[in-house]
Amino acid sequence: MAIIAPSVLSANFANLEADIEMINNSEADWFHVDVMDGVFVPNISFGFPVIKALKKFAKKPLDVHLMIVEPDKYTQAFKEAGADLLSVHIEACPHLHRNIQNIKSHGMKAGVAINPHTNISLLENVIADIDLVCLMSVNPGFGGQKFIKHTYIKCAELKEMILKANANCLIEIDGGVNEITGPQLLSAGADVLVAGNYVFASDKPSQTIQALKQMRPNTTSMH
Repeated sequence: MAIIAPSVLSANFANLEADIEMINNSEADWFHVDVMDGVFVPNISFGFPVIKALKKFAKKPLDVHLMIVEPDKYTQAFKEAGADLLSVHIEACPHLHRNIQNIKSHGMKAGVAINPHTNISLLENVIADIDLVCLMSVNPGFGGQKFIKHTYIKCAELKEMILKANANCLIEIDGGVNEITGPQLLSAGADVLVAGNYVFASDKPSQTIQALKQMRPNTTSMH
C-alpha cells in the first residue's frame, strides 16, 4: 500500500489548522512540506515559523522537501522546526554525500530530490545511504503542473537500481499525482505519492486521500 503525503503547499493558509486537522483524521501517512527560496526555484514558500506551527498540530511525520540552495546551512534549523524526513535536491548539493550524513547526524531520515531532466544514474553512489528519493514529475516551483510522462520509465529504472544495490530506499513521486497517474506510478515501483492540488481542490479531500490510499498498481500498459 502506498504512503500518501498530502502537500501542505496547496492547503488553505487562511485556515491551515482545519486542513492539518483534516490530514490528521484522514488516511494520509505524512505531511509533505515544500520549502522554496526563490533562488533554486522561481517561487518562495514558507519557512520555519509555519513548519513549527505545523509540527505543533500534526499527528503524522513531516516530510520536508527543500528546494533551496545551500541546504546544508539549515539542517539543524529544520530538525529543530520539526522535520522527520529532510530531502535536499541533488542539483543544489555539490557535496551530496556530506549533506546526507549531516541530515542523518541530526536524527532525521535523509532524502534526495531529483529534477525531471536529471539522470538517476547520479544517485548510484549514494543510493545505499539514503532513505528516500523524491522524483519530481513536474518542474519544481509551482503546484498544479502537468505530469511529465517520462517519470514512469525513470521510476522503473530507479526501482531496479535500488533492488540491485539491495538498498532500503523509498521512491516518492512529487507532482501531477491523480487517479490516472497514481496506479501507473505504483506499477513502476513508487512507494510514496505526494498530492497537492488533487487533494485540496477536491470537494471531499478526506475521501480523495482515501481513494489514493486504496490505489493498486495498474497492471496494464505503462503509457
